Amino acid sequence: MTRKHQLLKLYFVYFLSTFYSHTTRLQKNVLIRFLKMKYQTLLARSFSKHEQKKLGYWALLACLFIALSFFINFKPFMGPLSVLNLRLSTGEDEKLHLFDDTDSSLQIAKETINSTSIVNDTGSSHEEAEIMSSALTVNDTDSSHGESEIREIIVNNATSRSQEVVVFKESLAQNMETNDSSNPPQFVNEKDTSMVNNTNSSLPEATVFEDASAGTKNSTVEPLCTFMGRSDFCEIKGDIRIDGSSYTVFIVSSEIDILAAENTSWCIRPYARKGDQAAMDAVREWTVKLVAGASHILPQCTQNHSVPAILFSAGGYSGNHFHSFADIIVPLFLTSRPYNGDVQFLITNGLTAWISKFKTLMKALSRYQPISIDYRQDIHCYDSMTVGLIRRTSKELSIDPSNSPYFMKDFRQFLRSSYSLKRTMAIKIRNGSRKRPRLVIISRKRSRAFTNVGEIVSMAKRLGFRVVVAEPDADVSGFAKIINSCDVMMGVHGAGLTNMVFLPEKAVLVQVIPIGGTEWLSKTYFEEPAKDMNIRYLDYKIRVEESSLIHQYPPDHVVLRDPSHY
Repeated sequence: MTRKHQLLKLYFVYFLSTFYSHTTRLQKNVLIRFLKMKYQTLLARSFSKHEQKKLGYWALLACLFIALSFFINFKPFMGPLSVLNLRLSTGEDEKLHLFDDTDSSLQIAKETINSTSIVNDTGSSHEEAEIMSSALTVNDTDSSHGESEIREIIVNNATSRSQEVVVFKESLAQNMETNDSSNPPQFVNEKDTSMVNNTNSSLPEATVFEDASAGTKNSTVEPLCTFMGRSDFCEIKGDIRIDGSSYTVFIVSSEIDILAAENTSWCIRPYARKGDQAAMDAVREWTVKLVAGASHILPQCTQNHSVPAILFSAGGYSGNHFHSFADIIVPLFLTSRPYNGDVQFLITNGLTAWISKFKTLMKALSRYQPISIDYRQDIHCYDSMTVGLIRRTSKELSIDPSNSPYFMKDFRQFLRSSYSLKRTMAIKIRNGSRKRPRLVIISRKRSRAFTNVGEIVSMAKRLGFRVVVAEPDADVSGFAKIINSCDVMMGVHGAGLTNMVFLPEKAVLVQVIPIGGTEWLSKTYFEEPAKDMNIRYLDYKIRVEESSLIHQYPPDHVVLRDPSHY
């Protein structure tokens, strides 16, 4: 091999070592010095000064061409780099947390800066020095660009710590002056389900605080409380302690969270008929309160539960069959169904008769024994719970699918499954068919009762119906089976017509509307819900001469002329 060939080979090795070598800096320097010595010796022996200069120009052009090819083909600064994403810990004495990531360098810089949590500025210079020293030794095989970029991120974070701490201190001082725990909760519109109390108004957007209180299970944020037209409810996560004797839900929080909060307590009546003062007066009020872990008023847990909880009231109008479904059962279905049975019910105003009446439905919604929470001396603790029931529509006995994952059809299927009801569709009557439709007449013994049930039954049989006369009682399961076996249900306006929820689809509801201005109630409570359930609806309005009131009052009495006043 000639000396020129040896020289070209050495040039090739030299440039490869410069652009592609992953050796240490010391090894690079030794190799460069060796090549320079060889270069000077061989160059002096083989080439004249003019040839040496010419060869140097060509070598420079070759070097630029190799570098250009490298950047075009591999794009090392535009593609993802396998480097370490550095995240600063919020603890004072903790080491730097390292997470493997393949994000681009620009994304890493943004994430690192945005995810830095500032708690205090004590020992900041010591921490910055430690972070700088550890960052320089994270990965010795990274490119020089990656190392300089990581150092730049850390330096930018370190220099901005003091500014963020000043902002945080000023925010806390402002909150301490303006925060009043006695302020009432802010109300939002029915369509607005955002958080009522937002602490981001005074704190830095990128700042996240750890819970520093003793005995706290995990970091606690303010409950997401929603105040709507028909119901109020709070969805809570954290260290939750329920004191039934004082009707209080305690949320263990750090003192930083409490100082930063706009409100520290909320009052909830967990019954889904807000706006009806008479009903809400019969509902016990509960307080949801943020409390520091070291507070003397914080009760100690006596029973810890591993499943979420839902606290609701069985007060209000729960003694009425219609309101039991419209105000409690349907909202309870919407609130608890997403848990698929892994939820426990806490019942306030829980009368034993009501719990026994609907135990089948509660058992279908929860695999755990419900707890009557009032007056209890033991403290029940949960990690997650909802105080109140979700009712996002003002329509009675209905579900609005536009803001719920469920339909009324889903609720009716749930009822059929819970009570083992067999029929999903009413019979179709065809010419020549021997099947006869089944009619159930809802009987009432007191007000708004049929006085000629016998005549109605006889006429219905002549028309081809099989007739059943039944009166609802506390046995919901047994009465549900009777209703489900029928194709037509007829009754005077009243709570008994609520049992239409057990009718098969495409069945018929016949509502007899008495005199007395009940037209609006009849339409709102039964006509509109029936259509949502895919039930055909008919009504018959009683005339004055057909009312039994003509036997009690003279024809010109105000009760008959204008019964809406009574």
